[in-house]
Formats: sequence, C-alpha cells, structure tokens
Amino acid sequence: MKSITSVNNIIVFGQEIYSQLNAYIKDNQPSKLFLLVDEHTQTHCAPYFLQQLETDISIEIIEIEAGEEHKNITTCSGVWQTLSELDADRKSLMLNLGGGVVTDLGGFVASTFKRGISYINIPTTLLAMVDASVGGKTGVDLGNLKNQVGVISNAEMVLIDVGYLATLPQNEMKSGLAEMLKHGLIQDLLYWKKMSDLSQLSITDLEQLIYDSVVIKNNVVKEDINENGIRKTLNFGHTLGHAIESYFLTNTAKKKLLHGEAIAIGMILAAYISNKNTGLPKEELTEIKTVLLQTFNKVNFDEKDIKEIIELMKYDKKNSHGNINFVLLEKIGQPKIDCIVTNNLIYEAFAFYAE
Repeated sequence: MKSITSVNNIIVFGQEIYSQLNAYIKDNQPSKLFLLVDEHTQTHCAPYFLQQLETDISIEIIEIEAGEEHKNITTCSGVWQTLSELDADRKSLMLNLGGGVVTDLGGFVASTFKRGISYINIPTTLLAMVDASVGGKTGVDLGNLKNQVGVISNAEMVLIDVGYLATLPQNEMKSGLAEMLKHGLIQDLLYWKKMSDLSQLSITDLEQLIYDSVVIKNNVVKEDINENGIRKTLNFGHTLGHAIESYFLTNTAKKKLLHGEAIAIGMILAAYISNKNTGLPKEELTEIKTVLLQTFNKVNFDEKDIKEIIELMKYDKKNSHGNINFVLLEKIGQPKIDCIVTNNLIYEAFAFYAE
C-alpha cells in the first residue's frame, strides 16, 4: 500500500514499515532508542518488533501500566524521570508501541522532554491505527476528564502493521470500529455503507478499510491542523461520548466503557439531536442507530447518570465562551460544527437511545 503523506510526516503500511524505520534510524543516527510499551505490548508485540530493528544503537525499554486510568501526569512524570536517569538527550528517539494510551502519552512525553525529542508511533490497536496515532494530538487526562493536557505535535512517522491486531480481544477491535464508522458519517457516505456490513470481512478487506479511514482523517487534519474549523468534525459523537466515558471511568458502580463503546453511544445521541436541530433525515437516524447497535451493546442510564454526564460536558475541549459546542449532521457525510444544544434535547436523545 502506498504511504500517506501527512503533516510533516508519513503514514506507512505493511511490511515496508520496518525497512522505512531502519532507513530512518540509519539516516538520522539517534543517540539512543527508547521503546515505550505497556505490559500488554511488552509481552505480545515488543519481541516481534525488536526482531525487525537493524541497528547497533542502544535500545532501552520503558514499560507503563495499561489502561486509560494510567494516562495521566503521574505516569508522564515517571517516564520523564526514567528518560533522565537513562541519559536521554535531545537526539534520542522514542518509539511508542501500543494503543491510544501509549501513543497519546508517549507523544506528549517526547514533545515536552528537553523541549522536544523525536518520536515514532507504532499503533497496535485498531483504535490507535485509525485515530489516536494519526493527526498530531498528544496528551493525557486530568483526573477523569479526557485529554485536558497536551500539545499538537507530529510523530516523525506512523507505522501501521495490521498483524498486531491478532493480539487484540474482540471488544478492543470493536472499539476501533466506532471511529471508522464515524469517519464515514462525517465525510463519506460510501465508506459508511461499506462499514455498515462487516459480516464477510477478511483481513485484506480490513487493511483497506483502515487505510481508507486514515485517508479520511488525514485529509481533514491537513486542512485544519489546529482544529479551528473542519477538524472539529472529527469530534462527532465525542461531546457526549467523552463525558460518558469519563463518568464510567470513575464511577465504581459502573462497568468501565472502552473509548469506542462510549463514542458509539455518543454518535446515536448526536444523530437524534441532529434529526431535531439540523434536519438529519429520520431514515438516516434509524439507520445510524441500527448499525451501531449491531456492533455495540446497549447501556442503561438513569436520570442521575444523565445529569452527571451533562455536567461533565462543560469540560469538553471544543467549548468556548461558556457554550457547549456539538458537531451534528445535516445528512450522512455532511456535518455541521459549533451547534448549541439544550439539556432538554439531550434528555430526549437518551430516551430515544433507550427505546
């Protein structure tokens, strides 16, 4: 597959990724290599990855705990301290091998250590391949509030090897599908239709769908690097989705939701609101709900849950001047940004989701 040119870097697919990586290391001669992993990728991915490296440069492995609850400044501080103790300098190269937590946190750590060292992302989850590792957003959570601290900074390269997906449990695969479905909803009706029936999917089909998903996101990012306009459309379903994810992350009475599971709920809610506010046709609303509930299990919410979720939305990064800004749809493939939504309509959307 042809490499995708992004903002100041490239996204490489297939077996070519390792020759490209080795060529980069040979050409740039970093002083040291630091491989950031969590306990899962340390076990399941790092042995294979390290076998692909062709270099005499010293390699140090830094392991963090897996899970969104560890995507915070405390973990960053530990990684910064370890880099310092291992004599990392400004010519060091960081290799982030993992899912969205590893690529988000690793990119942020690299971007801020000694005011910035180079890094390369090697995403190992579907979610990270199509979303987290592409586009330059790095950062960590603040308590249970998603991605409150971070910078926009581009990896030198993003290397996508779908072979790593064989290490994933089914729920993690589904989590990534939510972002791919979102890309269709906001940009490409034909892609949405392809993603709507995955029953006969082969690994070759999946690699092409991942490639197409990255192309959609990359085109949006290149047009609006700093998220002042069209890039906001990538947040469809995320205003409520992130609030739901945050609420379930810290509520001990609730089972934690993966990112994609929460975003799928957020997209159904946003689709209902779109039908009421921006004219999304009723048949498209029904289609969106049907397709998403084919993949993602329904979750129960009571009035207390909804009230607290609405309260969490005030921390959404797209908000400005005291307004909570939604991305809505006029139709599939045609989004509208900066939409103001009433709390009453949000309660209605939850009732529609529960039907």
